[in-house]
Amino acid sequence: MEGMMSTLTLLSLVLSGVGAIEVNIPKEMYEFARGDNITLPCTFKPKTAPTKNTLVIITWSGEAEGIEPDETQILTYYSINEVTDIKSQFEGRVSLDVDIATGKANLKLYSIRLADNKEYKCLVNIPKDDEGNLADTTILVVLVAPSTPICEIQGKAQYGQNINLTCLSKEGSPKPVYSWKSEDVRKAPRVPDPRTTDKGGILSLYNISKDTSGYYTCTSANKIRSAMCNITLSVLPPSMNIGSTAGIIGGVAALLVVIIVVICCCCCRKKKKEEEYAMGVREEEYSDKQPVRNGESRIADGQEDDRGHDDSSVRHPVEGSDHYEERSERDYKTRSDYDDPRSDYDDRRSDYDDRRSDYTDRRSDYDDRRSDYTDRRSDYDDRRERYSDRNERYDDDRRNDDRRDRRNDDDDRYDEPYDDRDLDRPPVPANKPPKKEYRD
Repeated sequence: MEGMMSTLTLLSLVLSGVGAIEVNIPKEMYEFARGDNITLPCTFKPKTAPTKNTLVIITWSGEAEGIEPDETQILTYYSINEVTDIKSQFEGRVSLDVDIATGKANLKLYSIRLADNKEYKCLVNIPKDDEGNLADTTILVVLVAPSTPICEIQGKAQYGQNINLTCLSKEGSPKPVYSWKSEDVRKAPRVPDPRTTDKGGILSLYNISKDTSGYYTCTSANKIRSAMCNITLSVLPPSMNIGSTAGIIGGVAALLVVIIVVICCCCCRKKKKEEEYAMGVREEEYSDKQPVRNGESRIADGQEDDRGHDDSSVRHPVEGSDHYEERSERDYKTRSDYDDPRSDYDDRRSDYDDRRSDYTDRRSDYDDRRSDYTDRRSDYDDRRERYSDRNERYDDDRRNDDRRDRRNDDDDRYDEPYDDRDLDRPPVPANKPPKKEYRD
């Protein structure tokens, strides 16, 4: 139908006898999917039929949409030399299908992309034929399905606040159309509030409350397909936001830790004082009991122990009656001065010094007993050495006696006279006592 209209237009021009060039692009808009190889058709009709020497210049350019449109030249064709000048940024992506005799000047684009969304213009220049319609335009729409949109919340989701729910797809051609749907916390469809506005993917909510909480779904769609994103909105009181709640919990936890540390310190100090006081009372009770020192004995005076030693010269422990009376008197004074804490503290301090001095005395006694034990050990070693010397001398004497006996036996054998009668007698045993000689 469109071809017939263009043919009728050309015929009308020819029949009218108007001498002017006419450039025509059949459609005002072409839509193709991204990645396709496409052709934008363009035809021209000069005033007179061109010859081989006629110069015809064909130019294709694109004008991107924007606040300040930028027209970019794509290619230029010169008919005399049949030269096509293609701009560097379009090398390998465009070509011109041209036939001067039939008036064809089609632009071919390969692997179109989203950046090819432009308004394209076909311009034909012929010297001495500059009247009429020299150019025509069309729009190319590269169809791109919308990408998955991104949903976000702008503002604080608290009672009485105004917030915006945004939805945006980074890609989509033609531009996607956005729409919002909401459900309450029970996932039941909700009627939008009259004050709510939905424009360009921005859903504006005013004076939000607990009832505003729920699930919100945004749909981004164009003529190819659609995509969706979801967002959950939880409206909380101002004091229940996460930051404030975390701060309160942290402060309470820190306060509890400080209180626990203070209580533990107080309990440890009190327990330490009780142990010190109990230790002092226990040492006072047993201060009159003197330990048995080195060399002392619990056997009565004048008696002998199992080893036969007389214990009359050994020191006896001092009786603890005097200490008991002194301790009783000190305890009585402490109870009488109970109302005066400072005096009581001084008494306990003096008792502590006394116990410390008693401990020092016992330590010195222990050192004395240890030195006595060392002396007795050295005496014992000396006696043992002397005993060993006596045993050695005794053994030497016995060996000398045996040698002397054997020497006497030998002398007796040599002193006896030789007699034939002795041959018949049995031999004298070796242990026979030596013969005694009597002299006048």
